[in-house]
Amino acid sequence: MKKTIADSVVDTLVKAGVKRIFGITGDSLNAIIDAVRRSGKIEWIHVRHEEVAAFAAGAEAELNGTIAVCAGSSGPGNLHLINGLYDCYRNRVPVLAIAAHIPSDEIGSGYFQATHPELIFQECSDFCEVIMTEKQMPRTLTMALQTAIAGSTVSVVVLPGDIASLDESTHPVPEQVYHAAKPVVLPSEEELQTLVQYLNEGKKITLLCGAGCKGAHAELMELCEKLQSPMVVALRGKEHLEYNNPYFAGLTGLIGYSSGYHAMMDCDLLLMLGTDFPYRQFYPEDATIIQLDIDPSRLGRRTNITLGLCGDVKSTVQQILPRLTTAHDSRHLSKSADRYAKVREELDEMAIKGHTGPKGMHPQYLTKVVSDAAAADAIFTCDVGTPTVWAARYLEMSEQRRLIGSFNHGTMANALPQAIGLQAAERERQVISFSGDGGLSMLMGDLITLKQHNLPVNVVVFNNSALSFVELEMKAGGYLESGTDLHQTDFAAVANALGIQGIRVEDPEELEDAVQRALAHDGPALIDVVVNRQELSMPPTITLQQAKGFSLWMAKAIMNGRGDELIDLAKTNLLR
Repeated sequence: MKKTIADSVVDTLVKAGVKRIFGITGDSLNAIIDAVRRSGKIEWIHVRHEEVAAFAAGAEAELNGTIAVCAGSSGPGNLHLINGLYDCYRNRVPVLAIAAHIPSDEIGSGYFQATHPELIFQECSDFCEVIMTEKQMPRTLTMALQTAIAGSTVSVVVLPGDIASLDESTHPVPEQVYHAAKPVVLPSEEELQTLVQYLNEGKKITLLCGAGCKGAHAELMELCEKLQSPMVVALRGKEHLEYNNPYFAGLTGLIGYSSGYHAMMDCDLLLMLGTDFPYRQFYPEDATIIQLDIDPSRLGRRTNITLGLCGDVKSTVQQILPRLTTAHDSRHLSKSADRYAKVREELDEMAIKGHTGPKGMHPQYLTKVVSDAAAADAIFTCDVGTPTVWAARYLEMSEQRRLIGSFNHGTMANALPQAIGLQAAERERQVISFSGDGGLSMLMGDLITLKQHNLPVNVVVFNNSALSFVELEMKAGGYLESGTDLHQTDFAAVANALGIQGIRVEDPEELEDAVQRALAHDGPALIDVVVNRQELSMPPTITLQQAKGFSLWMAKAIMNGRGDELIDLAKTNLLR
C-alpha cells in the first residue's frame, strides 16, 4: 500500500513525540484516522465535543511543556475547536490543531459544511496554513510544529480530506521535526544596573509574581530575603510560588485577599515578575513600578511603569542577586506577613463543617477537605466562577501539585475537559476536577469519555443549582438575579447511569468519607456535593460603586418580595 499525505502527518507527529490526538472523527478526517490506526503509535482519544479536544490538548501541553494535538472534521467539527484553542492561545501553550476541510475542488462553491478555516483560526493561532498539494508536506507541518514550540502557541494546519488521501510527497520526514531552542534571555548590562539601583534604593518593595516565575522558586525566595519584600502572587503563579514561602502575602485581584491588596498598595516600589495581571484597579497609583517579562510587548500595558525589561525571570534574578548591597528594613515585610496570617486565619475559620440551614454546606469546607485528602502530587483543574475562587483560597499547593484552569480566557466548562487531557497524559497521577454545576452541565457528555477510556478522574461538583458567581456580580451591580437558576440535578445519579462511581453528599458529616471513597476508587468517580448558593466571595477591596450596587440589590429584593434571600445571605455569611 502506498503511503499517503495522512501517513506523512502521522510519521511527523510520531517523530515530534506526540502520544495521542484528541478529537472526533468525521469523513474529512478518515484518512488521518486510518493512518493513526495503521501506525499503532498514537492513541486516538475519542471525546464527545471538539471543544473538549482543544481544552484537553492545552492541559496536556501546559503540564509537560511539549506539543499536544487535537483535531476536528470539516466545518462544524473544526469550528467547535475555537473556544478551546482560544484558551490554549491565551495560556501560551504549544498546541497543534488539525482542521480537516471540505474536498479541495469544492472550496469556494458553497459546498456542504463549507467554511474558511484559514480565516477563522487567525485570531487564536500564530500559524494557520492550508495544505493543497503533496509537495507542501512534510514542510508545512514541520513549520507548524516549530512555530508552536518556539512561541508556546497554537498552530493550525488545514487539510482537505481528499488531499490527505493523496500519495505521499517524495520529500522524506526529517528525523528532527522541530527544534526546541532554549536561549537565555537577559536585559542588557545597562538595564541590569538600573534595575539594581532601583532595588538598592527602594524602601518598601513588593513583588508581584505570575506564571512566568515557574522554575524560579529558590531564586525568588532569596530575592525576597535580600529585599525584605512580601510577595503577592497572581493566580497563575499560585502553583509555582505559594508553597514553602514565608514571604507570601496572598493573592490579589477579584479572587484575592486583602493582605495581597495592601501589600501592593503600601509599597513604594512594585517589582512585577513574569505576570500580565490584568486588573488595573488593583495596581498602586503612587509607587514606582518595574516590570520584567519574557515578552516585551506586555511591558506597560496594564499600568504605567517606570522601567520595562525583557528577560527570563530566573536568569535575570540570578544576575542581580550578587549586586544587591543595601540592607533593607523588615517592617514592610513584617506588616504584610502579619496581615496575611490574620487573613489566613479568617479564611480557615470559614471552612467549617456546619450546615447553613437547609441550603447546603460551605463550599470552603468542601475545598479544604479535598485538598487535605488529595495526593501530594495531585493535579487540580477548576471551572471559572466560584470553583476558581475556592481553589485559589483553599487549595494547598506543594512543589509537586499543579493547578490548571481557564485563568486568562475565562470560559465556562473548562475543568472536566482539561482533566481529561491531564489524566490521559499522566495515567498514574491523581487528577481532580473542581466543576461547577453550570460548567459541568455545558459539556457533561464528556463524562462518557472518562468511562470509555477508563480515565480515573475525580470530578468534584459544587452543586448550588445556580450560576452563583454571576449572581454575585449582579448583586454587586445592583441587579436582581435573573437567568441564573439551574435545574436541581442529581449528578451522582447521572454518573452512576454512565457506569461511573457517583456519590451524592448533602450532609457535611458524610463528606470526608465520601471524598476518601472517591479518591480510592479504581476508575473515574464523581462527588456531587450540595453547597450553599448564598456564600459570598468578596474581593479584597470593595469600591463605593459596588457598595451602592449591593445596597440597591437589597432594596430591590425586599420590594420584590424576596426578603428571605437577605435572611439566607446573613445566615450564610454572618452567623457562623
